Amino acid sequence: MSTSLTLVQGDITEQAVDAVVNAANSSLLGGGGVDGAIHRRGGPEILDACRALRAAQYGPGLPTGQAVATTAGRLPARWVIHTVGPVWTSNEDRSALLASCYRESLRVADELGARTVAFPAISTGVYGWPTDDAARIAVETVRDTGTAVDEVRFVLFDEPALAVYAALVR
Repeated sequence: MSTSLTLVQGDITEQAVDAVVNAANSSLLGGGGVDGAIHRRGGPEILDACRALRAAQYGPGLPTGQAVATTAGRLPARWVIHTVGPVWTSNEDRSALLASCYRESLRVADELGARTVAFPAISTGVYGWPTDDAARIAVETVRDTGTAVDEVRFVLFDEPALAVYAALVR
């Protein structure tokens, strides 16, 4: 059975799924954009779980391209899968790191037994990755990754991003 890809324009913190993927910063302690929204809406339980991860195994922070799960706190999901996307730069190809975010998040989802996973457009906000390229990497990676996840939902913030993803998912 293959994973279905669905697209939603909206707020990732409102997705009733097994796991929501957080475009986290390496500190795991919250930030702006999706990361800040997930921490605010999810409540202090997420921050407490992230602090425990930092104390136990991620002292210097979560490496770019890796993923780790915590409780979802007050979100309508069971878990948050935190992944650190790469910052885009024109003079170094970091595509493999961005693809790793999706692969590693799906690996963690499989370990958790998650069947529905909501992803934001990782690295396209303040990390500056061009949406068309980020979308191509996201869709290709999810399609090429063996996973037990039934549905991957890409949750896009606005209409232009939704249109870019829609052209690839068709």
